[in-house]
Amino acid sequence: MSEKDKNKSIFTRSIHSGEDRLRYADAITTPIVQSSTYSFKDSKEIEAYTKNDKIRFEYGRYGNPTEKVAEKRLADLDGAEDSLMFSSGMMAITTTILALVQTGDHIVITDDCYGKTLEFCRSYLKRFGIECTIVPFGKYDVLDSSIRKNTRFIFSESPTNPYLNVFDLIKFRKIADKHKVITIIDSTFATPFNQRPLEFGIDLVIHSGTKYLGGHNDILAGVLLGKKELVSKVRDLHKSMGGVIDPHCCYLLLRGLKTFPVRVKTQNENTLKIAEYLEKHPKIEKVYYPFLKSHAHYNVAIEQMKGGGGVVTFTIKGDLDASKRFMDALEMIYIAPSLGGVETLITHPATVTYYKYTREQRYNLGIVDNLFRLAVGLEDPDDIIADLENGFAKI
Repeated sequence: MSEKDKNKSIFTRSIHSGEDRLRYADAITTPIVQSSTYSFKDSKEIEAYTKNDKIRFEYGRYGNPTEKVAEKRLADLDGAEDSLMFSSGMMAITTTILALVQTGDHIVITDDCYGKTLEFCRSYLKRFGIECTIVPFGKYDVLDSSIRKNTRFIFSESPTNPYLNVFDLIKFRKIADKHKVITIIDSTFATPFNQRPLEFGIDLVIHSGTKYLGGHNDILAGVLLGKKELVSKVRDLHKSMGGVIDPHCCYLLLRGLKTFPVRVKTQNENTLKIAEYLEKHPKIEKVYYPFLKSHAHYNVAIEQMKGGGGVVTFTIKGDLDASKRFMDALEMIYIAPSLGGVETLITHPATVTYYKYTREQRYNLGIVDNLFRLAVGLEDPDDIIADLENGFAKI
């Protein structure tokens, strides 16, 4: 976008960023370029392409016109120099990590990160001679002391899943600057509407586009954003790994992005209302939401976030059987593990995400029997509350 366009609202940029004003067949929407291969007009065009003198496409694994529009729009929304699309959020995470490390390196990751991210770092990286230190979330002194001479980067999430802990990005950046290491934040729960870590000096940001960016529970996508030099390193490996996003998926992502700020703004409002309702409910034990004053990281959240997001986590007053009765009595809210769509979803981590763990192992991770995560959609919040009451009546 031009400097003039960068001053426009996120609501406007979510609709127009990354697109050429005039498109094929005068279409308003970006076309789906459903092609795996692209032809050259002549040898001169090949020469221009190989010298990077001309932006064009060669083969689908190296890029696609529909994908490029999505990348440009996402880069604009997050304030990034460059962006790179992937077939899923986990593909974005694993490819980024592998592109930035080599045998003998060390990385630091916080213990509140997504389970599969932790599993990849502490298990699979060992096969390549890469060490991983997992530090308690929010223990900045431990984080500082865990960095070694061979530490390549620090990885965390903010807010985290499921307790919605908020990382102090300023402290994070200061520690990284002190040791001259790369910083990576998974900002999926926050979205570029609520938080832009790059503005705090973070080097790289990752989103699962499956969630709020797509927003309709119908795609899998991931995106890496940040400094051009670092994104380029990941792009080189990405071409070999092959975890590319398909053109139709990019089209759906672009369509979702056009309503993204409207959706997230509404979800912020709905979720805060529901969090406040839950906090006063006699059958609730504890509520976790960044924009509640009772949250441990409330002060950090209101300083670096525009809204609290669309997820609220809570524990009920009851055991495992009571939790199942509560969940089974819900009529409108779907029992499902994801988040970010227009439908309200609820998940019970003890029986869904951590079903392979023993009860003792779960409790050591804070995954108690009466814990629920509610991903609030776009239904009327009063209707969501009414359905929650259906569940509470069975406790």
